[in-house]
Amino acid sequence: MMRFATYTAADETFYGVITDAGAIALSPDFPDWPSLREVIEADALHTLAQAAQGRAVTHILDQITYQIPVPRPEKIICVGVNFPDRNAEYKDGQEAPPNMSLFPRFARSFTGSGRPLIRPPESPQLDYEGEIAIVIGKGGRRIAEADAYDHIAAISLCNEGTIRDWVRHAKFNVTQGKNWDSSGAIGPWLVPFTAPAQLDDIRLTTKVNGELRQDDRTSRMLFPIRRQIAYISTFTTLVPGDIIVTGTPTGAGARFDPPRFLKPGDVIEVEGEGIGILRNTVEDEA
Repeated sequence: MMRFATYTAADETFYGVITDAGAIALSPDFPDWPSLREVIEADALHTLAQAAQGRAVTHILDQITYQIPVPRPEKIICVGVNFPDRNAEYKDGQEAPPNMSLFPRFARSFTGSGRPLIRPPESPQLDYEGEIAIVIGKGGRRIAEADAYDHIAAISLCNEGTIRDWVRHAKFNVTQGKNWDSSGAIGPWLVPFTAPAQLDDIRLTTKVNGELRQDDRTSRMLFPIRRQIAYISTFTTLVPGDIIVTGTPTGAGARFDPPRFLKPGDVIEVEGEGIGILRNTVEDEA
């Protein structure tokens, strides 16, 4: 499995391939592609894979700090309430709605794998949401569901960290509870998308301090990923590098009685079958 990441080492940012032995920096070889966003726009992940063949490791893993894999995406769009048990949590007697709930997140609200999620002084209600993230490779408008997978370049993982009481500050939106700086994470890397089996029915779990909190499969999504791409591209043009965060299963901390929000020192691990593990700790904002 090829794994592409953006990382820093010795105060310099690179992109390249992650192997069990370490990282292979490839960005110095491709000055026309300053980041993985430009690589994706050029449909050139396969070029990076070829360039990595036979190359020596340039950085050991202990030397690197992961960043968000795709820097400065034009759009990050998140899908809410997208698993049956998650819908049932609302106890409103309603079946799944005919259309999906959506909200935007800003790139600054995410950090990389291995880095702390930041709990702000304004609220102790930092919560976790483990999700699959897809990265658009081929842009488009009004994309047909049958063609949707042709528009995915890569897949990753997301901890869509949320400040729970701030999503209740207004009547109709959740944006302010979803966009605190470094409250969530994406990563640790991108896995190229090559076959439907990578998304159609994979297991997604979230553990907090080793305790399994979320556990479901993508085949149970109320709005499958093909439908997400078709629906979102109806009203906005998707472009290479855009990220869709596809929905979280039941089991977030807010749904426990009493709630089990994250606190400094906690370790959260989001795992997607065939993708990897996104691991973060928690710190209070300095």
